[in-house]
Amino acid sequence: MDPKRFILVGTLAFAVSVGSNIWSSNTSSAAPLKSISTSKIKSSSSASNPAADAQFQKLLGVSSDDEIYDALYQGYSLADIAAANDADIQEIIHLQIAEMTNQLDARLKQGNLTPSAYRAQKQELPEIITKSVHGLL
Repeated sequence: MDPKRFILVGTLAFAVSVGSNIWSSNTSSAAPLKSISTSKIKSSSSASNPAADAQFQKLLGVSSDDEIYDALYQGYSLADIAAANDADIQEIIHLQIAEMTNQLDARLKQGNLTPSAYRAQKQELPEIITKSVHGLL
């Protein structure tokens, strides 16, 4: 067989086998999505402050963190969850700003933030949290 033809056929066979795997919707090595545990992604702040966690759930109009995680995983924003439960979105934003401000205060007090970095981060909190609540980040 001619070497050019051999290279051409080999390249074509490779492209067909790789291409068919790229465009197929099923893979044999994919992990089922239902088996992913949300316990690993739950924030440490909820474990350290159950009162704030309960207040956040109450403001959103849900009864558990799992409801929040499931809705977020399905593509809903916190604003969508609040609207579906007739909850006030502004209260959620204010609560998150207060919690983040407390974290910034603690980081400043521990010396992990300079005063100028503290002021800069605190100033941008309302905009970032508002965008986050509405799913724009």
